[in-house]
Amino acid sequence: MDTAESFLRQDRFEQQVARLQALLEATRHVHSTIRVHDVLLKTADILVRELELPGAVFVDPVSQQPLVARGELPAAPYTGCHRFPLLSRENQKLAELVVATADCAELTLYEQDFVEGLVLQTAVALENAHLHERDIEWARVQQDLHAARSLQRSLLPKSMPDIPGYSLAGRSTTCYEVGGDYLDVLPLPDGTHLMVVADVAGKGLASAIVATSFRTALRSLAGQPLPLADLAARIGQQHWEEGPEARRRYMTALFLRLQPATGKLQIVNAGHNPAALLLPDHSVRMIEASGPPLGMLPDLVYSDETLDFPPGSRLLLYTDGLTEVFRDDEEFGTERLINTFRAAHSADAEPILDVLWDTLGTFALHAPQTDDMTALAICHLDSSQQEIHS
Repeated sequence: MDTAESFLRQDRFEQQVARLQALLEATRHVHSTIRVHDVLLKTADILVRELELPGAVFVDPVSQQPLVARGELPAAPYTGCHRFPLLSRENQKLAELVVATADCAELTLYEQDFVEGLVLQTAVALENAHLHERDIEWARVQQDLHAARSLQRSLLPKSMPDIPGYSLAGRSTTCYEVGGDYLDVLPLPDGTHLMVVADVAGKGLASAIVATSFRTALRSLAGQPLPLADLAARIGQQHWEEGPEARRRYMTALFLRLQPATGKLQIVNAGHNPAALLLPDHSVRMIEASGPPLGMLPDLVYSDETLDFPPGSRLLLYTDGLTEVFRDDEEFGTERLINTFRAAHSADAEPILDVLWDTLGTFALHAPQTDDMTALAICHLDSSQQEIHS
């Protein structure tokens, strides 16, 4: 081997090393950012600078709209330019690189190798940036949902009213961060108490928004001297008038007005699960719906029912999340729920709900909830129970 050939080989080797170093340095810059736009921008800058190209542009693989561009290129569709797809690990096209050369010349072998090597690294960096942005967005969604959950929990009654001769307890647990069940207990100026258990069709954030809207409507009307049936009709009409999207999220609801002094219950059931009235002789009366759900149809008329609620009686209002608990294909069902309610011997309402939730958890083998669960238990204490309760 003569001296000239040896120098030529040495020069080629040094050029290859320099190219590899340039590619490594370019790769380092591309991987130094975790923002999608910056990844593409750095790559385009490197290509125009290192290869002295007239221009480079990244285009969306579907719309072919430019994402990032540097330098000068022919107008779309970039006739005479060279195209390089950026592929994900699953071989999905993330973007497409278009580079222009002077006079539409072919890329040299070195330029081709440099572009292809940089494109591979850019695809990796781009996919990582997409995943990072998705993680950030998911964390933001989780943060918002956590705030929404805290807000929704704050809208539930902080405590049950202290009504002499009665014990009340309410409970609501969601299967997602927020839910469409609603529970409220409101003392009224005439000494009665308005109690509501409601359930929005569906689950999740949209149902939670509708439940909050229902709360606003209920509380704005509760203080007016309206018969219970008219209250339900007014709220249902307001829901209907909010438009098609609200109508898709219609609500079932059970309105109850308790007259503590007389032991009377006034009830309107708007398409809701039947309430269970357990009488002192342990017989159970189911209070069925007297009309369709709220917001399903316009101009609905509801009827109320007045019942005796003698001392020693108990009442359970609940949403279908308590009956539609499953173990494999077996449903817990209304009959099991009522039998569990009847068997829960307690003068306090809170332990009764403990029994219900424990029984449901055991039945479902403590699997995660698949629906929101809400219940309100009301006990009218007899004289012996009042002594125990006090």
